[in-house]
Amino acid sequence: MESDTLTRILFACVGNSCRSQIAEAVCRELGRDVECASAGSKPAKAVQPDTIAVMREVGIDISAARPKGFKDLPDLKYDYLVTMGCEVDCPFLPGAKVVPWEIPDPYGKGIDEYRRVRELIRSEVTNLLFSLGHLAPIRSDGHQPLA
Repeated sequence: MESDTLTRILFACVGNSCRSQIAEAVCRELGRDVECASAGSKPAKAVQPDTIAVMREVGIDISAARPKGFKDLPDLKYDYLVTMGCEVDCPFLPGAKVVPWEIPDPYGKGIDEYRRVRELIRSEVTNLLFSLGHLAPIRSDGHQPLA
């Protein structure tokens, strides 16, 4: 449901097969009044299996996610463009504030590195959503929605 307070965030990296997919999924889980998307400058053929596995560990199923290029996105006005810290050619998004993150690429470094990167991204997304006033409320059991 769209509202005047809806904030649109685009997470960008090269392959859109790991970091930006994690960021999009975490943003969807923790955000309120946000629309999240992700894309890459050179999209991979599939989301990395370790990415799917580490997200499943925290109760988020991204097995149906597919890498996208910037041209595959709907023609929306994004408020924020979050880059993952890679050398990526991002599209010019009029009015979008660029938020650069330095997230290491876990590709080929084993499942523990994917977990570490997932937690780093979770922290960054949480901080971003909090700073924008879009962090979902804490559940009654004292936890955020992400397991």
